[in-house]
Amino acid sequence: MKRAAQLQPLSRQHHLGLNLSRHAKECTDEPKEINKHWLNLTSYLNDMQHHFQIEDNLIANALQPYHNAQPEVASALRTLDEQHKSLHTFMSEVEEGAQSQSSLVTVEQVRKLGALLYDHIRFEERELFPLAERYLTKEELDAIYDASPNEIKRLDENR
Repeated sequence: MKRAAQLQPLSRQHHLGLNLSRHAKECTDEPKEINKHWLNLTSYLNDMQHHFQIEDNLIANALQPYHNAQPEVASALRTLDEQHKSLHTFMSEVEEGAQSQSSLVTVEQVRKLGALLYDHIRFEERELFPLAERYLTKEELDAIYDASPNEIKRLDENR
């Protein structure tokens, strides 16, 4: 799928998340595997805080004027907010529970976090980003690109 150049850096960040989450959804019930997948997922999500801020502050805020007139935008904004909260809440609850009970993360928890992340990225690529491409101005898209970390930009994007 062709993505607007300004959103390509965010899509590139999604690629790693899709790979990590897909593998986590297939995690075996072996403690070493569980720990590896949990660490991969939580490290990825912690590293993506700036990415989430771009989505929440630049994409969602720029789409907000279309919230009342476009039901698809209202639905996407609601889904984005719910999914971001679900990812962070679930990860925090599992980690707090594991620390307070001195227990290990379970294979079910790894698979659930993997599924939440996978579904979230697919939603953004299939619904949120196409809406951003349709409704946002070149200036708004450029602001998203400018806010994206330089290490995920490519010289050939001519930006």
